[in-house]
Amino acid sequence: MSRRRYVARGVPGGYRIWDTKGHRWWGDLYELCPDALLTELNGPADQARVTALLKRYRALKR
Repeated sequence: MSRRRYVARGVPGGYRIWDTKGHRWWGDLYELCPDALLTELNGPADQARVTALLKRYRALKR
């Protein structure tokens, strides 16, 4: 199994996505762990699916 590029890391207040290749945070702060988003980013990374998942996790934040 290859090394994952994107991983969720717990931070105060929730989770953030860490880009291991770019060595920086990716996206917003999420209250719930974005498992589906991580699976999509580390897999096929379909732009439409990633956008839909981002909208879904942002809506859960409100």
